Amino acid sequence: MSTPTPSNPTLVHALRGGISESAHRGALAVVDADGTVHTQWGDITRPIFPRSAIKVLQALPLVASGAAERWQLSDEELALACASHGGEARHAQTAAAMLAKAGVDADALECGAHWPYHDGAIKAMAASGQTPTALHNNCSGKHAGFVCLGCWMSDSAAEGEDRRAFLRGYIRPDHPVMREVSAALQATTGYDLARTAMGTDGCSIPTYAVPLQHLAHAFARVGTGVGLKPEHQRAATRLRAAVAAAPFMVAGSGRFDSRVMERLGARVFCKVGAEGVYCAALPELGLGVAIKMDDGNNARAAEVVMAAVIEAFVTLDDLDATFMRSLSDLQMKNWNGIEVGQLRADDRLRSS
Repeated sequence: MSTPTPSNPTLVHALRGGISESAHRGALAVVDADGTVHTQWGDITRPIFPRSAIKVLQALPLVASGAAERWQLSDEELALACASHGGEARHAQTAAAMLAKAGVDADALECGAHWPYHDGAIKAMAASGQTPTALHNNCSGKHAGFVCLGCWMSDSAAEGEDRRAFLRGYIRPDHPVMREVSAALQATTGYDLARTAMGTDGCSIPTYAVPLQHLAHAFARVGTGVGLKPEHQRAATRLRAAVAAAPFMVAGSGRFDSRVMERLGARVFCKVGAEGVYCAALPELGLGVAIKMDDGNNARAAEVVMAAVIEAFVTLDDLDATFMRSLSDLQMKNWNGIEVGQLRADDRLRSS
């Protein structure tokens, strides 16, 4: 894979004392459902690893297969399947409930365990002497979705198939569950995964390098249904509705994705990924968005860019506009609560 293009423009400025202290470069694609590029900043053809930004694409087989209906998964559970959550109690409990509906428990998860990202959740667990399990992994909802899909597939397989044996190793690229997930990614992006780089994501599943242009196109398709096969179209509609109904599950308390979707509802579906990746669907406009920051910065850069893009494209009333501007022109404070600077999206982003 090639290195980031040096000519990628500055998308975010870090200001202190009235001057630019740092700058964050990156690339941005806004594409419609027919594949037409509406807006391009930087190199949008270089394959990048989208990481967790594409969880909604990876969740399509869960719904399209009939597994979500078979296990009667709720809005909160389907939203969690698209989530990078903070490991709060509701997140862990919901992941456990998904597994229970499919007749398994947390031992079936192959994402690994880590302490919650949410500070309050860590302190509460530590105070009560708890240790983290795979349910607290920020990807446990996605993996619970994979397990639910695998349980449905094993029940549909030849008589006598052992469910646990079938599920084992579902994170491998050649496992039937992961083949379904990868097929959905290829179908929505229109990008040949067999001819691109493959790595291993933080939660142990394969991650494939896909250009921003194709990622944005996939999210435009998810937002509109245009260009998707019927079962994926239905699944995308169901998942977007679930996330709009339960945005807390996608991230959690104080997190950008949950805050924005709680505020703007079904007008925006946005999802962060590691290493400075962000994707979004703007369904009313028929547009998809994909962002990659060259330095891999999320909170200091990718979130600020996504906020500015939403400002530029989504019709906002005064209160919503003020809310989004607080995210695209972000105050930085020190430990005494004194404002010391700003993270500011490049002004040109808001006029894209």
